[in-house]
Amino acid sequence: MRTWIEKKLSDLVVFYTTNWRISSISILFLLRMSVLDLEAQELSRQLHDAHETYKEKTFTHRRFKHKDILPLLNSLGGPLSVSQVGESLEKRSIHQVQAGTGQTNVLLWSQMHGDEATATMAMFDIFNFLQAKNDGFDELRQSILTNTTLYFVPMLNPDGAERFQRRTATDIDMNRDALRLQTPEGALLKNLQQTLMPLVGFNLHDQNPRYSVGKTGKQAVVSFLATAYDEDRNVNDVRQRSMQLIVDMNRALQQFIPGQVARYDDEFEPRAFGDNIQKWGTTLILIESGGFKGDPEKMTIRRLNFVAILTALKSIADGSYKQENSAEQVITQYQAIPENGRALFDVLIRNATVMREGRPVIVDVGINHQEINTKAADGFYYKSTVEDLGDLSTFYGLDEIDATGLTLVPAYVYADSLDSAADLAKLDLPNLRRDGVVAFKVRKAQKDNFPSQGVHLLYEGELPAQPLELEQIPTFLLKKGNKIQYQFVNGFWKTNQSDGQNGVID
Repeated sequence: MRTWIEKKLSDLVVFYTTNWRISSISILFLLRMSVLDLEAQELSRQLHDAHETYKEKTFTHRRFKHKDILPLLNSLGGPLSVSQVGESLEKRSIHQVQAGTGQTNVLLWSQMHGDEATATMAMFDIFNFLQAKNDGFDELRQSILTNTTLYFVPMLNPDGAERFQRRTATDIDMNRDALRLQTPEGALLKNLQQTLMPLVGFNLHDQNPRYSVGKTGKQAVVSFLATAYDEDRNVNDVRQRSMQLIVDMNRALQQFIPGQVARYDDEFEPRAFGDNIQKWGTTLILIESGGFKGDPEKMTIRRLNFVAILTALKSIADGSYKQENSAEQVITQYQAIPENGRALFDVLIRNATVMREGRPVIVDVGINHQEINTKAADGFYYKSTVEDLGDLSTFYGLDEIDATGLTLVPAYVYADSLDSAADLAKLDLPNLRRDGVVAFKVRKAQKDNFPSQGVHLLYEGELPAQPLELEQIPTFLLKKGNKIQYQFVNGFWKTNQSDGQNGVID
């Protein structure tokens, strides 16, 4: 039985000879390049399929804290060494994990924004991979550890991670502090770059999950950027290397998320670390983890980070990224990756009818879900808003409802006021919900104690008589005649969405 690579090569020979009618010498050259490309893709496939073996089981959600990673760091061994390289404003330790003995230094850091934790999880998966043996990847592991020295900083902003917020405890965005260096964490990052002088740096982030791939309705699961080092966005050898490695990683990821890789606009940001590190002589690769439908804790994207980073480390270790085409061709391949777009809502309701001044009006409704941090055990709840109204025909929804022929009306409010949310237990909520009663007045409520059911609690406010105002919490009904088709509570309507995280206090 032919291997996957053999079959692909056979297909390519047929394609070249029948469509391009090129010489045998040219075919040999193209096949040589194709072999290298296909081998790299096959390796990426193997890493993807084996990820579960190396997955750090401690991480089951994104909202872990500094104290959660300390035991994991202390347990690392084998080719890995751990050292404290600094501390945060609030005196939390910042650690570096070092691996390898090669002459090529590579620096990787995650969670410079405290609420962007996907790559941190992937780093610990990579640590497990680097410590493994006799698993079919020994040649890859040996190449990386022999030809490079890797320096990982898995949680650069532990104070932000503690609050699960973007900024540091100084309330400064560290990624806009590369010039003033007013954050101790930012000063540490610059010192590491200036001291280690890595050939390549990986700046690992999470991005808004509502970014689209260009103007399509496809979610940008992963986005890349070869940051500019000047206003004119010139491409020197340092930046070209970024593009070569990104083209390599994009090719690997297209196997798993076809059409769902994007890139950022490369407008120069003079305050940002990525732009400045590229300017300081280190090839900078920005990887942004977006969203993947049905994966709110980003376990799928964590796996894709694992594959992309190891794919790039392999290319750095063996120099295979240099076999990409000429500078002009590399730039063209890089720019062929579509830019991030803003064409997505979490929910898009199309063609709903609302009554205004006795007149039916057809509108589309764009709804987004926002995570609100709390002190509760779960750490957050969702508060949804109506983001846009009107003709949204050029936009898409991660979930969409065709409301043609349906009328959007206010949800029904339970007739009696409840003393507190605890009184909900005395009611037949499934029956009330079927009748469109999803809102309840309560006399006592705590803003950081969201309800344990998918209901809308009215503490200080009222449901608007006219639903559908911008920035309003989307709690309403969609009806066909007198029959309720959809009950929306806080922007959610599916049965499996009607849990505590999706209830809301207003």
